[in-house]
Amino acid sequence: MRNIIKTFALAGAFVIFSCGSGGGGGSEETGNPPVAAILSAPANNSECLSGTSVSETESKVTFQWNPSANADSYILYVKNLTTQTTLQYVAGAVTNFDVTLLKGTPYSWYIVSKSKSATATATSEKWKFYNSGTGTVNYVPFPAEAVSPPMSSTISGPTVNFAWTGSDVDNDIVSYDLYMDTTTNPTTKVGTATSAHLDAISVSGAATYYWKVVTKDGAGNTSDSPVFQFKTY
Repeated sequence: MRNIIKTFALAGAFVIFSCGSGGGGGSEETGNPPVAAILSAPANNSECLSGTSVSETESKVTFQWNPSANADSYILYVKNLTTQTTLQYVAGAVTNFDVTLLKGTPYSWYIVSKSKSATATATSEKWKFYNSGTGTVNYVPFPAEAVSPPMSSTISGPTVNFAWTGSDVDNDIVSYDLYMDTTTNPTTKVGTATSAHLDAISVSGAATYYWKVVTKDGAGNTSDSPVFQFKTY
């Protein structure tokens, strides 16, 4: 009988130790991470005509997105695609935000959703638009974005296949010029394409290359991409 009582006493102590707040070894609840927001306006690859003019050179643009599940707040990122300058705006819990932008200028934007109960965040798609300019008839193409080779990648030769994305509000891109060499501002044109890729471009081993794409449209407008970089071995 004494042995049975002793056994129950030990079992009870084990339960108390396991369930008590001082037992340790548990992990805190991290909460549900937010879901990426769905963007609404300005529309992707479009001309933004809804901005309110505030001066000869600027207009106020309203960014809008749908609420995302588990999100308590949002951060808006707007990038000037001409200067490659990105600005960050804390939007709080609202799903629209006004930003004053330069007229006749290409921009990209996206939303980062945050939650108070989770450390993880969620990033939306990235959209591009042209902020309408006074009297603009034809828009300059959006600067091309690198697809391959990826930025700062290391690849093997002796040839490289290049790919990028290009778009234009007027949908009248006619060609792309690819510039590539070992200087940080490449000036050597290595090819022209009517689609967004050029294959089998010769490279040397153990070198650092820089490249960019100049996009041309049917009205003679051009846009330079940022300069991208890769290494060979």
